[in-house]
Amino acid sequence: MCKGAKSADGAVRWLGLCSAAVLAHCPALLQYTEVKWTGIPESQVGMAAEMSLTHRAPHKVLSEAELEEVAQRKPPTKPSLRGCLRKTRCSGSAAKSLLFRFLPFLRWLPRYPVKDWLLGDIVSGFSVGIMHLPQGLAYALLAGLPPVTGLYSSFYPVFLYFFFGTSRHNSVGPFAVISVMIGSLTESLVPSENFVESVNGTNVTNEELRDAARVELVATITVLTGIFQVALGLLQFGFVVTYLSDPLVRGYTTASSVHVLVSQLKNVFGVSQGEHSGPLSLFVTVIDLCKKLPDTNVGTLVTAIIAMVAILIVKELNHKFAAKLPMPIPIELITIIVSTGISYGVNLNDKFGISVVGNIPSGLKPPVAPKISYFGQVAGNAFAIAVVGYAICISLGKIFALKHGYKVDSNQELIALGLSNFLGGFFQCFAISCSMSRSLVQESTGGNSQVAGVIASLVILVTILKIGELFRDLDLPSAILAAIIIVNLKGMFKQFRDLSTLWKSNRVDLLVWIVTFVATLLLNLDIGLAVSVAFGLLTVIFRTQLPHYSILGRISDTDVYRDVTEYDLAQEVPGVKIFRSSSTVYFANVELYAEALKKKSGIDVDRLIEKKKKALKKLKKQQKKLEKEKAKRKKNVENGPGPAVIELSGGESSQPSEPSLQSLGLPQPSFHTVILDFSPVSFVDTVSIKILKNIFKDFQEIEVDVFVAGCGVSVLAQLERGNFFSSAITKHSFFPSVHDAVEHVSRERQQASVSTQPCCAQHGRGEGGHTNPSLSAPLGGAQDQDVAPQEEAISPRSRAGKEGVAALMTPTRPPGTQSPDPHQPLWTLSAGALPCA
Repeated sequence: MCKGAKSADGAVRWLGLCSAAVLAHCPALLQYTEVKWTGIPESQVGMAAEMSLTHRAPHKVLSEAELEEVAQRKPPTKPSLRGCLRKTRCSGSAAKSLLFRFLPFLRWLPRYPVKDWLLGDIVSGFSVGIMHLPQGLAYALLAGLPPVTGLYSSFYPVFLYFFFGTSRHNSVGPFAVISVMIGSLTESLVPSENFVESVNGTNVTNEELRDAARVELVATITVLTGIFQVALGLLQFGFVVTYLSDPLVRGYTTASSVHVLVSQLKNVFGVSQGEHSGPLSLFVTVIDLCKKLPDTNVGTLVTAIIAMVAILIVKELNHKFAAKLPMPIPIELITIIVSTGISYGVNLNDKFGISVVGNIPSGLKPPVAPKISYFGQVAGNAFAIAVVGYAICISLGKIFALKHGYKVDSNQELIALGLSNFLGGFFQCFAISCSMSRSLVQESTGGNSQVAGVIASLVILVTILKIGELFRDLDLPSAILAAIIIVNLKGMFKQFRDLSTLWKSNRVDLLVWIVTFVATLLLNLDIGLAVSVAFGLLTVIFRTQLPHYSILGRISDTDVYRDVTEYDLAQEVPGVKIFRSSSTVYFANVELYAEALKKKSGIDVDRLIEKKKKALKKLKKQQKKLEKEKAKRKKNVENGPGPAVIELSGGESSQPSEPSLQSLGLPQPSFHTVILDFSPVSFVDTVSIKILKNIFKDFQEIEVDVFVAGCGVSVLAQLERGNFFSSAITKHSFFPSVHDAVEHVSRERQQASVSTQPCCAQHGRGEGGHTNPSLSAPLGGAQDQDVAPQEEAISPRSRAGKEGVAALMTPTRPPGTQSPDPHQPLWTLSAGALPCA
């Protein structure tokens, strides 16, 4: 390529960059300026024009007020009685939908894939039913009830859940944590001491009367628990479980497992203990047990240890060979059968003093109404049992639903559990929940629906009606049931691993776990749960009161803004402070928000406002003194001889503007704009609205503009209802994003600098220094100008930009280029009018 061609290319590139720079710095030129390329080859005009046109479409910035007009925001709709009645009116489709929602089995049972699911459900149902037998007996003992009530609780609620439940894999029934919560109530409200009788000079507890009273009490608790759960479900209060965070539930169940373990130690060591309840009862029980260790029954201890070792070994084998076994080995049931046979054949009770459960009656009992007089005493405990039982059930249900791709209705689960408990309470059942061990077995053995639960309940029914007769004359050692309970706590004791995980991931959740665990151990299960929930809510409040405040900077060549202390490439926009809080703004933290904003801005706003007030007060005094002296001189002149003095005034209507900080001799802030990033703000209240008004007022006092970015529509509506907007604060100060606010501020500053010193003044002069009238005359008169002159301080950046534009508008040529006509410039600008003229 020849040298001339290279020179021409250089000229074209230079012209394109010059025009692009001019248009980028003063975007308003795009509407009024026509670029004409003269004196260069026509084939190269396109390249220069393309380089300039890349900057011809700046980002359109809209404030919230402009956005509402452009996007046509809909007015907020108010709920009406007619609309509510229209939604609740009865129709055939609405009744059908309600029926399917209340009885979910009607939806899936007609489409049940018999060939694919039935065999797996049968195997799973038998496996879970075999697990129900020993666990029902053991958890009844844990609740302080006759063992047969555990079998009832494994039949009625499980069968009812088939009709109302939405989880396909949950195995509902007796659960250790719920049983120990019930056990603490039975021991405190119906203690054994109330049934002590003197027989032949010896105090003996009448267990038959005691068990009858406890069954009556527990049936009442179960019915009341069901009422709470159904009511919460019908009121769509399934979200109540969200107040029980995962660390809280895991810490609570871990502490409950410790309570369960301590309660069964007396059956392991074969000693008799008094019943303790209330705060610190756990430690009282442990101390009492330690005192009675010398009275340990060796036969009972050996029996319990052998049973625990055997169950643990077989359970580990089940877990290791789960893929090869068609169903888990029912070691718990085998242990009960073998130990009962040995106890009957060897007569362990008479020879070794090993305590036995006693006879287990067969057959079902008729329904009995609950004793309503207990409602007032157990209402709080029943509500705690209702919430804890539901929390465990829904958490397991969601895990299985996510794994197998179906949905669990949280409110319907409440209703299902509530009806299972409510109806079960009339048949001497105690409150149930979902067992993790049984649910895992139900899933791993091929269970696909609650048909497995029905089969499991039928296994229990057959046991109650027929096989239970075999236990009528057989003695089952209590140590065997205690061993089954303790071994099944293994999964919950593994939750101690959460401590190391939470230490690495979230210290606040770790604190919730520890506080829940300690409170439940010290204060017992009911009070411990209340304290744990209260502490969990306090952590949320503290986290909103102590959020992370930051000043944002722009990542170069992007419209992304990040904390300048965390990102090295995030640079503050000159003259702009972008402030962000990681939390919403409400009455509990808005004062801290305002203080953090003033602190992060780098100036003492309150101090500067105070200085300004003092300076204005001093200035007013000086003005009054001058006016008095002036009036005195005028009076002397009027009374004495001398020439008349004529005073010229600008008119009475002209009001002097308020003195600026600079004119008062006060330091000026290093920034001219504050942008509040409201993207984390989800709601505001009356207190926060009041403080936000003060923030606008305070920064305007020190000549700093305030803008809000990223404010949600719902928050804007709350601000409107709170009378936040006025003539001083309008929606033109609100922008959809931080970048829009920064762009608006940048353009405002550029236009302000251009209005004070026209950016095209130098180029408007032709040869001989005459001004081009086409560049100075306004289009259509002064009323058509878009930007009015403003009195604003011009930042150094704006002044440098103005001078740069003026320099670019001067027609100079790059070295090595020649104009075809030495008296004709390479390019000219012709415009009807410029907004910055």
